[in-house]
Amino acid sequence: MPSIGFHTDAFNSSYWSFEQCLEWAQKNGLSQIECGAIDGVSWIHGLGYQPHVALWEDPLLLRRKMDAMGIAFSQIDAAFPLSKPEGASLGVEYILHTLRWAKLAGIPCVDTTDDRFAPAGMTEREALDHMRRIYRQVVPVAEAYGIIINIEPHGHFTTRPDFMEEMLGFVDSPCLRMNMDTGNTFIAGQDPVAFCRRFKDKVSHVHIKDVSDSLAAAARGELTGIAVSHCAIGEGVNAENIRRCIAILREAGFDGVFSIECEGAGGPMIERSLAWVRAQLC
Repeated sequence: MPSIGFHTDAFNSSYWSFEQCLEWAQKNGLSQIECGAIDGVSWIHGLGYQPHVALWEDPLLLRRKMDAMGIAFSQIDAAFPLSKPEGASLGVEYILHTLRWAKLAGIPCVDTTDDRFAPAGMTEREALDHMRRIYRQVVPVAEAYGIIINIEPHGHFTTRPDFMEEMLGFVDSPCLRMNMDTGNTFIAGQDPVAFCRRFKDKVSHVHIKDVSDSLAAAARGELTGIAVSHCAIGEGVNAENIRRCIAILREAGFDGVFSIECEGAGGPMIERSLAWVRAQLC
């Protein structure tokens, strides 16, 4: 049976800490949480105004605290845009550091992606070869740790199904899979249902995002991703696509986590989103 979680980026604009997100999860009966990894020191995080975790925090102590609350990580986000030239240096180290931390924290998946734009000075083929070398470097480490590296549709390459298929074949490994995102595929001008159906057997984690009518009218086909849903999930133009994606994945035997990405600052909006997603899984 799939479960429901949420990404703490829902509370970026609220300047919440990760601890506040844990309390929100417990209050709302959620046992799964997802957040971003900070590889270094950030003043805003250190002051308690950022809802993600830093890799200098002790993963075993945090895991013990979360176990006592009945909450586990579904995924940690290490989504440096790997199609950039810096992907081969900064991106690789970021993923490797996150994998080691994730193993101790008991996190099953690490999320990755590409940039919104094709990198300047590279052809698309050169950029794909560049990313192939990156995944061939990090996936064997993920295999050693027993962690899945997910590729999320969020950028120039990953939101295009043919490119996504090639990327998922960079390494022949059960540890290279996909994080389906209903909002990013839609805003990029793709059909989320067709996207989901094509890759249903590769999906190990799902981001649930709706899209407001005004945002769709202004930006569909212009953007390749959005951070969160700015309308309650189920109340936007992507709602029927989300229903169908959930049905496709459940029929395919998906038993992972549907992670809600919805703006949390509006208070009731994320609660309405949670109620709607719960209703789809009844």
